[in-house]
Amino acid sequence: MTAEFDVIVWGASGFTGQLVAEYIAENYGIGNELRWAIAGRQKDKLEALRSTLVGNGEADSLPILIADSNNRESLDELVSKTKVICTTVGPYALYGTSLVEACVESGTDYCDLTGEVQWMHRIIESQEDKAKETGARIVHTCGFDSIPSDLGTYFAQEKMMERQNVYAKKVTARMGRSSGSASGGTIASLLNVLDEAKKDPSIRRVMGDPYSLCDPSSIRGKDGSDQSTFKYDTIFSQWTSPFVMATINGRVVRRSNALLKYRWGEDFQYDEAQLCKSLSKAIFATAAMGIGIGLVSFAPTRNLIEKRLPKPGEGPDEAARIRGFFEMFIHASHPTDVKKDLRAKVTGDRDPGYGSTSKMLAESAICLALDEKQSGGGILTPSSALGSLLIDRLIKNAGLSFELVPID
Repeated sequence: MTAEFDVIVWGASGFTGQLVAEYIAENYGIGNELRWAIAGRQKDKLEALRSTLVGNGEADSLPILIADSNNRESLDELVSKTKVICTTVGPYALYGTSLVEACVESGTDYCDLTGEVQWMHRIIESQEDKAKETGARIVHTCGFDSIPSDLGTYFAQEKMMERQNVYAKKVTARMGRSSGSASGGTIASLLNVLDEAKKDPSIRRVMGDPYSLCDPSSIRGKDGSDQSTFKYDTIFSQWTSPFVMATINGRVVRRSNALLKYRWGEDFQYDEAQLCKSLSKAIFATAAMGIGIGLVSFAPTRNLIEKRLPKPGEGPDEAARIRGFFEMFIHASHPTDVKKDLRAKVTGDRDPGYGSTSKMLAESAICLALDEKQSGGGILTPSSALGSLLIDRLIKNAGLSFELVPID
């Protein structure tokens, strides 16, 4: 049976959901080739959003659908109407499980913005087999977590094979310059992870395992713990500090390699950190991250800090989003000859937490809906599910660049 819609944006009245809806309306129109709808709990908020959208069609013709995260029957009805569910409703560990289960049951494709490793681990354990059976492609981490890292690695590896007829056995990813703030949803998700880890020791084990998103019976590589202090990087000839997203991104990249049938090698290694201009900046960044985590882990100071942090659904104004940007470098090390190493650069033309993230998620959903399938069902990653097709879309439509750059 043909689905009524190609894409439904779930949580469209939230801050990031609005950005996704605005992007689709401006770039794909309303009532055109892409059949899409907005959905959420509150009709009045969705109607208010619809009235602001500008597209190549009448905004009033954009369908509105109502459902509730706590009502499984309403979610089942929602996912039955579409090829793809595109959701911005987090923290996903609190509000996302029933929606994934509904998509898996019906064979509906799905993409989200989660960076919650502990939740993805649970989804893989509980839904992987059923998703393979129904053909549902469940694609997590389709925003700043973890498209630059995951697709950046995929891009660099494909270029290495194209030029040197071999894949790199090690990829070193380094976050470069950026401008923008963490989203309220990301902060809420991080706080929820801390809460879960405090209550359940098994969560701490999942978060500490670099291969926690890979099948327990799969091959484990050589990677150890993520970088936890400042360090001089001999590959980039620069000081580095820990990068807060490395805990997420590295596990996603390693899962991509496993899902791609160890295309990059059973002993493939991945490392990620933040580039710093000097030793003093690396020390400061390391200390700031450690102090920040410590303060939000301690109840009295956490309450004070939470009052100052953006809440889910809050974010910067349009001018701040436009001023934002990010760059990430991906160094692919040739297995035997350092002179044949390659370096890629991934950039975004908006702030990473909102502007670029909303465009990445929207294009992920449209790629799932309209482009040729690259994989069967399962709990997937951007690289294993969408690969070069999504890279092409992001370059063409979303203000991202993927390019090889000289090695200094």
